[in-house]
Amino acid sequence: MELEAALQNAGVESCEAVRLCQEVAALSDKKSPESLWQALCEGSLHPALPFTAHLVLYEYVYGQDKSKEFTAPIWLPKEAQSSRTHLQAAMKESGVSTVVAYQQYITEQRGAFWEQTLTRLKVVLKKPFLQIMGSEHSVDQPEWLQGATLNIVDSCLRQSDEVAIVSASPAGPLTTMSYRELSALTNRVANGLKEAGFTPGDAIGIDMFMHAESVAIYLGIIKAGCVAVSIADSFAPDEIATRLQIANAKGIFTQDVIARGGKMLPLYDKVIQANAPKAIVIRYDSDSCLRDGDRWFDDFLSENPECESVACQPCEPCNILFSSGTTGTPKAIPWTHTTPLKPASDAYYHHDIHPGDVLAWPTNLGWMMGPWLIFAALINRASIALYGDVPVGENFGRFVEQAGVTMLGLVPTLVANWRNSGAMLGCDWSAIKCFSSTGECSSPEDMMYLSMLAGYKPILEYCGGTEIGGAYVTSTLCEPNIPSCFSTPTLGLDLVLLDEQGKESTQGEVALIPPSIGMSETLLNRDHHAAYYADMPKSAQGMILRRHGDELIRLENGYYRALGRVDDTMNLGGIKTSSAEIERCTMTVASVQEAAAISVAPKGGGPSLLVLYLVLTQAADVDTKALHQTIQREIATHLNPLFKVHECKVVDSLPRTASNKIMRRTLRESYESQRQ
Repeated sequence: MELEAALQNAGVESCEAVRLCQEVAALSDKKSPESLWQALCEGSLHPALPFTAHLVLYEYVYGQDKSKEFTAPIWLPKEAQSSRTHLQAAMKESGVSTVVAYQQYITEQRGAFWEQTLTRLKVVLKKPFLQIMGSEHSVDQPEWLQGATLNIVDSCLRQSDEVAIVSASPAGPLTTMSYRELSALTNRVANGLKEAGFTPGDAIGIDMFMHAESVAIYLGIIKAGCVAVSIADSFAPDEIATRLQIANAKGIFTQDVIARGGKMLPLYDKVIQANAPKAIVIRYDSDSCLRDGDRWFDDFLSENPECESVACQPCEPCNILFSSGTTGTPKAIPWTHTTPLKPASDAYYHHDIHPGDVLAWPTNLGWMMGPWLIFAALINRASIALYGDVPVGENFGRFVEQAGVTMLGLVPTLVANWRNSGAMLGCDWSAIKCFSSTGECSSPEDMMYLSMLAGYKPILEYCGGTEIGGAYVTSTLCEPNIPSCFSTPTLGLDLVLLDEQGKESTQGEVALIPPSIGMSETLLNRDHHAAYYADMPKSAQGMILRRHGDELIRLENGYYRALGRVDDTMNLGGIKTSSAEIERCTMTVASVQEAAAISVAPKGGGPSLLVLYLVLTQAADVDTKALHQTIQREIATHLNPLFKVHECKVVDSLPRTASNKIMRRTLRESYESQRQ
């Protein structure tokens, strides 16, 4: 009766609540809560049932308070599914039966692992390597593919009529570009660069929305032996100028305007204000004009659709990307011709991408997930799905459905938006075999909602950075999936957690154990060793450690949970906590859609003060004083009664970087300036 009452309180009609209780009772002979949950997922837990009822059943099945911590799986791998994964095949080949054992196995044989991975990915080399990793080099400066030459674009393209890119604008029809067509357009870009006087090694900016043409432009720059300079289309002129100057760019690809949210936003004008070098511009508005020396993209393209790629050394850069830049001038991080093997590998082993899969990840080329998507899909012979607008409304959901997306990546903020609006509830996402989430700490409740939208599919939390070419910790399709948790370090590298004294711990700052393909070895405008290795202790086994900056906790079940950046840690009431923990608890309050927690020093000194910036749900009409009290009660109950909320500030939106990370430093600076 308690379950029936709880379901009715969650919005389930009386007769439906009775039926659900009867089904739970009929399944009670299942040997484990996991088996019971899986049976419910395959039967009654559909999106038409109020999501609060899903939460009630999750709590009932696993006998835990969902408001404290999600530690039980929402998805379990079936033998028939996991046996077909790339990871399971690799484990079987190596004679191990668990992911933990395989991780340990390849950690001890990294060179062999990467050599096998090159074979599995069918990586094209112009000249074979003599050694997978030069033995005379240190682990922080390895020489990958010693003696080889290659151009990574050769591993992305082929003469095939299979779909390489599927795309659509809001409410528009799907259009496709085959691998053969993408190859031809890429070649025309590469030849156009040569005909325009660009030479191998030249840095060339790319500042545009992500569409089929921008993918071909990106690949064409690299195929010509040049270096793509990634710039987010949201950046202001000063930010564009900074990145072009750091990279010493000789030219830039852009477009005149961007259609977004029903509006035409200028982009070429911002490029001009940035005093950019000669520009090649895709034209959408017939009234647009060019400054002297710039060219329209259609006029720039070569007529020649055949092109031999330029042979490059493995260590030569193919792309310059940038850190978020929220603390000053952004770090300029070169990706070499070996870096793309990292996203391709993560997609192969962890996301289990096969030929014919369709990958969607709303992003742009100014954030690492843009290049990641290109290499993860194309090297694995899959398709890229590109949506031509902001991915918030039902039109995006229908695009995912119609494009047959099998892997959907996102940032957690999107899920909170979808949950608040309910825009995706009517969409058929049954083709999705997994989700992936990155960019910020996620809410377990939101992630469970996301999984529900596709009939309870796993969500691979994916945490890493531009400077490692992908993730250092994620999950697999061979292990139970727990919302907002990571199950394993990514294959090919390992990590330890360090406490404030630099000792290994179950909670602390992430330190990576090099080497790994994908890890940066140089920065254009920083001392690389000082940024990542200086003053780092060695591991308990005497191995060199590399600084990363994230904070994780390892749970009793062996999984990990992200606690945000170490520099987002705060000390409240003499107790160390993270912004992510405070925010996660705050967002359990019904009227709160988004939250950002900062600590500020009080005037006159003393303990840090906790300030919360809140974005409320559209329907929220609350008394801010009462809201403050409710949040304080939640934090006191579920985190610590010593954590006192000094102030709640309601805002329309939170400031974010181009990669959608909350700019807490900006909030601190704003708060400090307002109280002076």
